Amino acid sequence: MSIERLFAEIRNFLGEGFEVTEATSPHPSKGLWPRIANLRYARRQKGDLHHVVGDAHYLAFGLPGSQTVLTVHDCAALNRLSGWKREILRYFWFTGPMRRAAVVTTISQTTKDELLRWVSNLADKVVVIPNCVRSEFTPDPKAFSSEAPVVLQVGTGWNKNVERVAEALQGTPCQLEIVGELDATQRAAIIATSVSYRELGRLSDEDLVQAYRRCDLLIFASLYEGFGLPILEAQATGRPVITSNCSSMPEAAGEGALFVDPESVESIHQAVRRILDEPGLRGSLIERGFRNVAGFHPQAIAARYAAVYESMMG
Repeated sequence: MSIERLFAEIRNFLGEGFEVTEATSPHPSKGLWPRIANLRYARRQKGDLHHVVGDAHYLAFGLPGSQTVLTVHDCAALNRLSGWKREILRYFWFTGPMRRAAVVTTISQTTKDELLRWVSNLADKVVVIPNCVRSEFTPDPKAFSSEAPVVLQVGTGWNKNVERVAEALQGTPCQLEIVGELDATQRAAIIATSVSYRELGRLSDEDLVQAYRRCDLLIFASLYEGFGLPILEAQATGRPVITSNCSSMPEAAGEGALFVDPESVESIHQAVRRILDEPGLRGSLIERGFRNVAGFHPQAIAARYAAVYESMMG
C-alpha cells in the first residue's frame, strides 16, 4: 500500500473533530530546484497542524515547527549511502526536520531505535504509531492446497529476498506469485530453480486484495523493513505467514507467523515444509494472525494519531 493510501485510510477514521485537507508537493522530490519549489509550496500551507507523512522529510523546514508532525518510515537510505552523501541526507531528511518538528512518529519500535542511533538526543520527541491494515482486507476462508499451494511474494526490491525464496521453493510443487516487476537477474535466478512462477507486476488495490485471497500462504522473508505491512494483510485475509526473524517483522507479526533466518535458504525451505505438512500449525498461525491484526485496524491507529494531534492543540 502506498503511503498516500495508508494515510487516506487513517484519515477516514479520525472522527468529526478533525477537518483534514491533503496537500501534495507539486514537484517530484528530485534535484535541488524542484525541492526548493516544494519548500515554498509548504510555506504557503495554512493549518492548525501539519503532518509530513511521505519521505520528503525536508518539507518540515517550510512549516511552523510547533505545529508540525513528521512521520519517519525507515532509515534504509542512510544504511545504503556513505560519506558526504549520507551526511547531507542525514541532516536535511532526518536531523534538521526532526529538530524542527514538535512530534516525530515512527511506524515501528525497530525504526525508532534505528533512527535514534542516527539522530541522538531527540528521543523525547519520538512516538511509535504502527501502520494500519486496509479495511478491505477481511477474512476469506480457503481450503489449503497441500498438493500445489499458491505462494505469494510481495515486493521485488533489493530487500525482498526474491532469489532466496525461489531457491527455497526448489523441488516443492507450488505456484509462486510475485507482486512487483522482476529485474533480469531475479528472473534468471527463478528460472534456474525451475519453480513455477507468475509475475503479477504492479497491482491495483483491488487486485492486491484478490492476490491475497487467491494464495495459500505468504512468504515475506525480507532482509529489512521499516514495518512489514504484507504480514498484516495476509493475517487479515486468514493466510499462514512465513516471515523473517529480524528487523521490524517480529514486531509486526506478533505470534502469528513462522519465523525464519532470511539469509538461510534452508531455514525458509524448512518453514515451507512445515506449513505444507502440518495442518494444525497452519490453523494455529491463522488464528494467532487474526488476534494480532486486530490491534492494527485503521480505527485503532487513527485513534493514536488523534491523541497526538489533540495533545499538540492543548
